[in-house]
Amino acid sequence: MATQATSSSPSSTFSLSSSSSCPRSKYHVFLSFCGVDTRMNFTDHLYTALKQKSIITFRDDEKLERGKYISPELLKAIEESKYAIIVLSTNYAFSKWCLIELAKIVECKKKTGLTILPVFYHVDPSDVKNQRGIFAEAFAKHEEDKVNTEDVQAWKAALKDVGDIAGWHMHDRHESIVIQEIIARILSELYHKLPCASEDLVGMDSCVEEILDSYLSEKLGDVRLVGICGMGGMGKTTLAQEIYRRISGNFEASSFIANVRDETKNHGLVPLQKQLLSKILMESEINIWNVCEGINVIRNTLCNKNVLIVLDDVDGDEQLKALAGRHDWFGLGSRIILTSRDSQFLKRNGVDDVYNITGLNDDEALELFSWSALKKPHPEDNYVELSKDFVNYAKGLPLALKVLGSSLFAKRMNEWKSALDKLKEEPDRNILDILQISFKGLTDSQKGLFLDIACFFKGDKKDCISDILESFGYYPDYNIGVLKDKSLITIDDQGILWMHDLLQDMGQEIVRRESPKELGGRSRLWIYKDIIHVLKNNTGTEVVEGIMLNLPIQKVEHLSAEAFSKMKNLRLLKIGNEKPSEDFINGTMQLPKDFNKGKVQLPEGLSYLSNELRVIEWHGYHLKCIPTNFKLNKLVELRMHCSGIKQLWKGNMLIDLSDSQNLIKTLDFSRVPNLKQLILQRCIRLSKIHTSLGNLKWLIRLDLNGCKCLKSLPKNLGNIKGLKELNLVVLHWKYYH
Repeated sequence: MATQATSSSPSSTFSLSSSSSCPRSKYHVFLSFCGVDTRMNFTDHLYTALKQKSIITFRDDEKLERGKYISPELLKAIEESKYAIIVLSTNYAFSKWCLIELAKIVECKKKTGLTILPVFYHVDPSDVKNQRGIFAEAFAKHEEDKVNTEDVQAWKAALKDVGDIAGWHMHDRHESIVIQEIIARILSELYHKLPCASEDLVGMDSCVEEILDSYLSEKLGDVRLVGICGMGGMGKTTLAQEIYRRISGNFEASSFIANVRDETKNHGLVPLQKQLLSKILMESEINIWNVCEGINVIRNTLCNKNVLIVLDDVDGDEQLKALAGRHDWFGLGSRIILTSRDSQFLKRNGVDDVYNITGLNDDEALELFSWSALKKPHPEDNYVELSKDFVNYAKGLPLALKVLGSSLFAKRMNEWKSALDKLKEEPDRNILDILQISFKGLTDSQKGLFLDIACFFKGDKKDCISDILESFGYYPDYNIGVLKDKSLITIDDQGILWMHDLLQDMGQEIVRRESPKELGGRSRLWIYKDIIHVLKNNTGTEVVEGIMLNLPIQKVEHLSAEAFSKMKNLRLLKIGNEKPSEDFINGTMQLPKDFNKGKVQLPEGLSYLSNELRVIEWHGYHLKCIPTNFKLNKLVELRMHCSGIKQLWKGNMLIDLSDSQNLIKTLDFSRVPNLKQLILQRCIRLSKIHTSLGNLKWLIRLDLNGCKCLKSLPKNLGNIKGLKELNLVVLHWKYYH
């Protein structure tokens, strides 16, 4: 038997059939109607509207020759449908075919839960229920034709059943309004009652409900533009897809435009304008020749339409101006959803609200990973701990959980363990490529800032490193905000800089790729074994800009005097100890007596340090002085706890020589007029501070706590008007000239 069924095209972003979890439901809707009454009018309009909404509908072919017996295929279609729309019209009960369909529909209602939606098309519901008027005439005709009595009784019972169901009475009502109501009813139930088969939605129900209730509610009225923002791989698109799936049926028309950023780059904006209009107007051919013309068509066509539009992965002002430039382009009640990694982009383009999406909690992450790796919601007992290791690596990022899980599907346990070990050395490229999209859009100074945070400054307080970052030419007051807006970093309530562990991995991997084999050809070094290899073999180059060396507690390294001689552009040097483990903190193990002593020994001295250095943080520096050829004019911060330095020399913004027991006196501070912080805690032999200290108008912190040999201070100390923190816990001191 020939049939027609509506469905979305294979390339369509969404298909309602894929959202159904019930395998027996081949169709969403079965249409039962009398062709002579409604095939060319109401039923045709209804069928077209269902098709436009991608609701899969069974309608018998109008060329089908109606015989005495109904096709088994048609009866099966009723069994495989979720809804039956029965258009009860004047001649409906005269058709044995229609009545056989009707009886089967009522049977399925009782057996399978088929939902019946009756439309009383210019007939009275009470006449249907009680078989009066035209329906009485129809059954009189059937009896006259000697139709089987049992069949007649079954048909009457079915009509009585359907007549009791609240439906749509077409008396004095516009057909278009009734059709909209029917479709809204079906879509709302399809989207809300049927669970989505995709495990991608793990942990997203609460996000969807919050956005629907607080950001997109009909109660808010008017036209609303709402942004969904977050780092790459966090699930912005998946969240937008699910919202679209649930509510698109509530609007006159809807359109989901995916991958706006990539499509703009590859094909321009005009094809996107055509796609938007084609979906909303249900026209295959949209004649637009340039962006300005497209803007006019969108604005003039949609200004009175109630629409839902999703623009996925938007990152440029020109994209939004071409597709959804202003609120007044759309009719009342319209909702425009934008997904983006850039919160500043959303704010400056006038969105009404921004929803910031966050990662999954541990339980949700384990479930999503398990679906991808094992095709079940929870791992088997012998895979639980390994699964948790992968979940811990992903840190709640849905993209990473799905990529890692999929790569492990049907793999043996030893392969899982090997993959985990590999991740520690080489992050998954599929994940990094997605995360790197935002990085590629940065300026050179912003890229440098991001890489420095990833390699050196994650976990540091923004205000404490602001001068350092300024000295690097990063314009931190502006560019830190850019990185935050693009979801590459976060700043907590204490002003501490953070980034997702996988974003940090991405940044560090970018540095590794600068010189995969030659460690000295990388701009930044932060791994202990890599740094020691470069310093001991003197393989550093002018490419190296920063070194952060944290030595294991039990380690002591001996370097040559020329260890830094080739690093002409080194601007940051940090040398210290790793943080003690829990065993040391809890007293299970004892810290070495020389823990605060220098772990990097220079038996031949130190012949060279780069004049480009802005930061020197070298705790336990055991030499009495620094190289004589070292120029400190660019130095911003100097920290040398427990050093062997005997005399304070030129510095700049911050000098911290705490616990330097050989420090006896300071030099003239007139050479460092911009000094902001001077920290000399527990310099127990320090006995004199130069009188020029009182002339440092930018000094905000002076810490001399524990300097027990210090007997006096400059009398003009009171001249420092900006001093905010003064720590002078000493036994005896007095002012002097």
